[in-house]
Amino acid sequence: SLLFHTAQSEACPPSCNCRFLREREGLHVDCSSQKLTQVPVLPANTKRLYLQNNSLTSVPPGTLDSLNTLEEMKISDNPWHCDCHILYLKLWLEDVSAPSLVNARCATPVSTRMKTLRQLTGNELGICKRFLPIKCLEFFWRDLILITGAVIALILVALALKFSKKLVCQISLHQYNRRRCLLEKH
Repeated sequence: SLLFHTAQSEACPPSCNCRFLREREGLHVDCSSQKLTQVPVLPANTKRLYLQNNSLTSVPPGTLDSLNTLEEMKISDNPWHCDCHILYLKLWLEDVSAPSLVNARCATPVSTRMKTLRQLTGNELGICKRFLPIKCLEFFWRDLILITGAVIALILVALALKFSKKLVCQISLHQYNRRRCLLEKH
């Protein structure tokens, strides 16, 4: 029993209640109603995670990646700020705990207020729209400059070849006419 409590207290975040599920298959981690503003470091063997009724606004990318055995998650009643920073949580929940997407509602910005995470579209995740096009435009302009430079170089090479052929022809013609003139004089 002492070993059970020691293992449990080492793995459990200070602001949460943890208990082992049937025959230590994993942990039930209850962090609800703790006024949390960020997700605590969670034990890897968390199977059930309750984070509802806190002050969570977003979840930093990578925070939940170690929770490979998670089966259930409750995140409702948090003031989620649904901008680009919520994208990690939305995509992670789509893969791991889709029912949670329906219960979590946006508090801010006004344009997404009361929408569920599941209802969010790419157009509503404002900053996300801006990140991609800027990078795409940078690549577009870089590529456009490279392509334009290559086209100009090819045109210059073609003109140089054409000019050199004309020059060779003129020289050849000049030499031919000179010989003909010399032959006619003799």
